[in-house]
Amino acid sequence: MPTANPTRWVGAVLFALMFWFSSSLLMDFVIMPGLFVGGMMSQPDFGSAGYAMFWVFNRLELLCAAVIVTGLLVARQSRSQKPVMASGLLSRWAIELALGLLALTLVLTYAIAPAMGSLGAALDPFAVTVELPAAMAKMHGLYFGLEALKLLGCGALLSLLYGDLSRADTI
Repeated sequence: MPTANPTRWVGAVLFALMFWFSSSLLMDFVIMPGLFVGGMMSQPDFGSAGYAMFWVFNRLELLCAAVIVTGLLVARQSRSQKPVMASGLLSRWAIELALGLLALTLVLTYAIAPAMGSLGAALDPFAVTVELPAAMAKMHGLYFGLEALKLLGCGALLSLLYGDLSRADTI
């Protein structure tokens, strides 16, 4: 019966986690503030433009979360049969964090982003400027709160996996 090579999965997990973490930082602290300062929120079609942008980004996040969960499960399943092993990658916390990140990404993708897109939908095509709905500010707060949790979770996973880089022969 063929078995998966855990070393390749460790590389895939680290690549996906670092790509996800860095792209989230770029999106949250560079792109979105730039669009906000540039006046995107006052444009009539900001809801559909924002939803189109986040549709792609959220699917990339789902892909990264799925690769991370899969890689951690493969690495845990194929670990050596040592009774005690100090490894952040193989710890129960790593898998729980990854599953939490996957759940958080599912909520952001299929609940928060569509709700924000519908709140920002331009229902009056002749309006010169769009007034931001009051619920949109609450949705932005919820979104950035969940984004902060996601960044903390990614950082926690990176810190768990960082110690394993120095002990690469035990993975």
